[in-house]
Order: sequence, then structure tokens, then C-alpha cells
Amino acid sequence: MNIETKFLGQLTIEETEIIHFSNGLPGFEENKEFVILPLEKDSPFAILQSIKQKEIGFVIALPFLFKEDYAFDISEEDKEELQIEAVGDILTYSIVTLKEPFNNSTINLQAPVIINHKRKIAKQLVLHENSHQLRYPIEGGKL
Repeated sequence: MNIETKFLGQLTIEETEIIHFSNGLPGFEENKEFVILPLEKDSPFAILQSIKQKEIGFVIALPFLFKEDYAFDISEEDKEELQIEAVGDILTYSIVTLKEPFNNSTINLQAPVIINHKRKIAKQLVLHENSHQLRYPIEGGKL
């Protein structure tokens, strides 16, 4: 299937790559189907791209590369909704806000994107713990 993307132009994806967000993303509730598009090989960054609207694409990254002690609890309700059976089912990403210069860019640790990669279902959690920053500087990460 061909899709238009915000950052990478037209691409061909497999339908098995589509990740379903039953409630969409906060602020983008009507967009429920996304795909993760890698950037360069070995890059910590990827694109979370809507398959329906090319304008809806987010730079994402693995938060643990930028904050080694990043941790949070997933509620039983969210585990059930995401059909999580084991820790290995989960991939965690955070949305990156790009700034100029790049060293001023930040990563959102307050609202991780949790993906059950086996079932291809996902949800963006909004953590109510005050210990995680909305705009954590990526400058200190292990790149």
C-alpha cells in the first residue's frame, strides 16, 4: 500500500506494519492508523506517520536513550486495553519536539507512546506523575 508522508514523501508499506490507536492520539483523535518509519540506520529517531493524512507525522525516539532511569507504571486498565501479556510485548517511544539548533530539541517524557508490537495496537499515555518532564532536553542523551 502506498502512503504520502510528512517528512519522507511517498512510501510503500505493508498493511501488517499498521499500528492501531483505538482513541487516536491526544489532539488527533480522528487519526487511528499509523506506521513507524525508520530514518537512517542506527538512528535513535523514527517517524510516527498517519497513514490517512500526510500532514500528521511525529518525530519519535526511544526515551531510554536520553534518560537511562526513565520508568513509569502502566495501569491494569491500559494493560488490558493494549492486550499486554508480557513486558516483551511493549515498545515505548516518546515524541520529539525539534528546535533550532538541534541541541535545543526536547523529548516528551510525560506522555509516552506505548505499542504492543505483537498485536499492533497502541496508546499515548498521559502520566500523572510529576517526576517526568514534558520537555526533557535530548542534549544529554547517549547518541
